Amino acid sequence: MVSVPSPTHGAHSGTAVEQPPLPVKLVIAGGFGVGKTTAVGAISEIRPLTTEAAITEVAAGVDDLTHTPGKTTTTVAMDFGCITISPTLKLYLFGTPGQDRFGFMWDDVTEGALGGLVIVDTRRLDDCYAAVDYFEHKDIPFAVAVNAFDGELQHDLDQVRWALDISDHVPLIVFDARETGSVRDALLVVLEVALTRAQNAAAN
Repeated sequence: MVSVPSPTHGAHSGTAVEQPPLPVKLVIAGGFGVGKTTAVGAISEIRPLTTEAAITEVAAGVDDLTHTPGKTTTTVAMDFGCITISPTLKLYLFGTPGQDRFGFMWDDVTEGALGGLVIVDTRRLDDCYAAVDYFEHKDIPFAVAVNAFDGELQHDLDQVRWALDISDHVPLIVFDARETGSVRDALLVVLEVALTRAQNAAAN
């Protein structure tokens, strides 16, 4: 379970001093159509800011819509939302664009992030390599969340870990991008990984 800072108390009065929650930036990444925008929308306590654009006939010829035939828009910059986890902790969520042609924006989106959640669609594992490689290369703590479309997985987690060559220390979980509680639990896993990394660094 993730521990969060305790409220600050007045040194002399003994009464609690109201402090704004600590802001923490997390990134939600993954390939095209894996559920990033859906996840941000499911958890955000504000109306999410999205930069969606219609999928044109040209884009449809580039982006694989085989498993997302009803998808009519795509993120071209980022998604943004936030969620207050506790009185002392607030997460600011930034979703990356999924297509390779928008990859040049990832450095800007991930700057200052404490950690990342890489969403995977087991029907299209090839689309997820870039996101996993990015977080490993940038040495940003992350977890991998397999989005269970219609409650089904095409491959079990051991197969997914092997196929994506995910290190044993990287958490690999199953979640539903449409369910608030499921998204929250996935984000808490990312927080746990990031805090453990920070504690180990401080100890050394």
